[in-house]
Amino acid sequence: MSLQLKRKDLMIVNMGPHHPSMHGVLGLIVTLDGEDVIDCEPILGYLHIGMEKIAENRTIIQYLPYVTRWNYLATMFIEAITVNAPEFFENIQIPQRASYIRVIMLELSRIDSHLLWLGPFMADLGAQTSFFYIFRERELIYDLFETATGMRMTHNYFRIGVAAADLPYGWIDKCLDFCDYFLQGVVEYQQLITRNPIFLERVEGVGFISGEEAVNWGLSGPVLRASGIQWDLRKIDPYESYYQFDWKVKWQKEGDSLARYLVRIGEMGESIKIIQQAVEKILGGPYENLEARRFKKAKNSEWNDFEYRFLGKKSSPNFKLSKQDQLYVRVEALT
Repeated sequence: MSLQLKRKDLMIVNMGPHHPSMHGVLGLIVTLDGEDVIDCEPILGYLHIGMEKIAENRTIIQYLPYVTRWNYLATMFIEAITVNAPEFFENIQIPQRASYIRVIMLELSRIDSHLLWLGPFMADLGAQTSFFYIFRERELIYDLFETATGMRMTHNYFRIGVAAADLPYGWIDKCLDFCDYFLQGVVEYQQLITRNPIFLERVEGVGFISGEEAVNWGLSGPVLRASGIQWDLRKIDPYESYYQFDWKVKWQKEGDSLARYLVRIGEMGESIKIIQQAVEKILGGPYENLEARRFKKAKNSEWNDFEYRFLGKKSSPNFKLSKQDQLYVRVEALT
């Protein structure tokens, strides 16, 4: 807002820029009359400044660790668009196994993002309990991410044409276990939230955005689909291997806060369907026997060869580690 200021003894204070973990990354230039705020100018865009300049003298591989910081709620998606562009322009063919792995990671990231939307959303409405529920499932997703990529939040996992590494031994079984468990969690959310009269009183008919407004404002994702626009890039402009899976675009026509909640709840269920199909259909490929090969050949490996992705201390009875390296040794593969 902007007011005509007549007094000269007012105080102008910079509030922020706020940390990215806040609901919005912005700074506020606030004009105070004692304790009363009489003017406030929001300044947006602090999180992303300089990223384009950094990219000018770096390769895609060098730049990938930066893009994962753009949006810590959807790091896999930011990595995907960074590698999809050169793949498209150079007509690079992606191995089907690698594409399926990417889809699984993207949908896990989508669930992770929706959960972290749901928790603070309910806390803002006065319901703190849900905030603890969502972290229960998010920790399981982070465990899957950490096992596959080495990082829980900023993964640096996608590469042009492939993924940085194959899925570790037993990862797919754990992923399927998570899918079964999470479906029960979604039912819990619906029982706890969806028909709660206090929740409905505070969200139904509130924050209405029409379909025309959503399009004119350039809104996207669940916010756009909650306003009656059935627009999902996975259907409209398919990427990776989404066209090979059976799933539906979740949308609502009401355009209020309740509709945006229902879209996200529905999308989490659809994401589980996609993950389960991808896991069932995933094919072997260049990495299909990587686990067996690295455990089989570990006893012949040497530190300076860097031929194997990692070694476990039990994989080689003749290979002795120092006390610092007793638990785990990781060696990046060049193959």
